[in-house]
Amino acid sequence: MNSELEQTIMGLIVNGGAAKSSAMMAIQAAKDGDFEAADKNLADADAALLEAHHSQTALIQGEARGEKTEVSLLMVHAQDHLMNGITFKDLAKEIVDLYRSR
Repeated sequence: MNSELEQTIMGLIVNGGAAKSSAMMAIQAAKDGDFEAADKNLADADAALLEAHHSQTALIQGEARGEKTEVSLLMVHAQDHLMNGITFKDLAKEIVDLYRSR
């Protein structure tokens, strides 16, 4: 595995994890009634996911050009982090909205 691919994979892991963490903090902030912090954390989650999405898109575009990407356990782990980040952010937004409407 080349170092550029490793960096891309680590970017997916780091940004997916950051999105999940920010989403969890948004839920806690909403639970505490701090909707300004909740909204900021949701925005942070969106920013992390956007960064991860750019990395993933680069991989997809490379594959579309015929460049083979080595599928490794680390790559699967990275995609898992990204999907968890997306899921947690979507759920956190709904939970924050529920707390806000109380």
